[in-house]
Amino acid sequence: MTSPDPLTPIPAATMILFREGGGSQDEHLMIERAAGMAFAAGALVFPGGRIDADDRLLAATDAVVGAPTADLEERASRVAAVRETLEETGLAVGLMTTPTRNVIADWRSRLRRHEPFSALLAERRTAIDLNALLPFARWCPKLGNHRRFDTRFYIAQVRGDEEIELDAGEAAGFSWATAKSAIDEAAAGRSKIIFPTLRNLERLAGFPNFEHACAHVRAQPVQTISPEVREADGQKWLCIPEGVGYPVTRVPIAQVPELAFLL
Repeated sequence: MTSPDPLTPIPAATMILFREGGGSQDEHLMIERAAGMAFAAGALVFPGGRIDADDRLLAATDAVVGAPTADLEERASRVAAVRETLEETGLAVGLMTTPTRNVIADWRSRLRRHEPFSALLAERRTAIDLNALLPFARWCPKLGNHRRFDTRFYIAQVRGDEEIELDAGEAAGFSWATAKSAIDEAAAGRSKIIFPTLRNLERLAGFPNFEHACAHVRAQPVQTISPEVREADGQKWLCIPEGVGYPVTRVPIAQVPELAFLL
């Protein structure tokens, strides 16, 4: 049997959560990845992870409702975003029936033992509402000879009083922050944010709340972003396409701290 190409992008999904923070701009949940993680160790990221086989099986059943109905990979990606957010944070986003904290704790324990999410939902006779998540972006960096991810980003809204319980094996901490404050913390050197996350935060900073973000994404079709290195003005830049919703589309290579990983 032929081994899979190590440079074939791994399908993944990420959840960008919005909550009202009491200020002029909604806040987003940022997870600090554990120092021992192989990818983006110590960086602030949104909850998310790989799409697995059960996500695809679940996406084809009536335990997943809402649009899109025809695109199985898109459905599986939204399922993965819901599952990974539950595993990493204890937040049950997009479920038709909200489980109790005891049920969530049981589910997370069983998911860590690799029990299928589909079986857990079937036990409680609940379903996932795909319409609770809206597509925001898709990033697939293809630079260098390293593990690659094809990540779909979604936006969703949660209440302000939701309790966060992190997976200690993957996360060292969390914070609720406006996009602007997260950008400012990284600029001051008090946190680490990798290139795709920072570009998405800059985009999010343009929306005061979830409703404005929803209006934007409905008018801006998602295009796959693959950063490229280009030379201009006597130096090298890491660039993304213009006209797809991002206010910053190029950054000097010297300002990309994870360059060694990307290249």
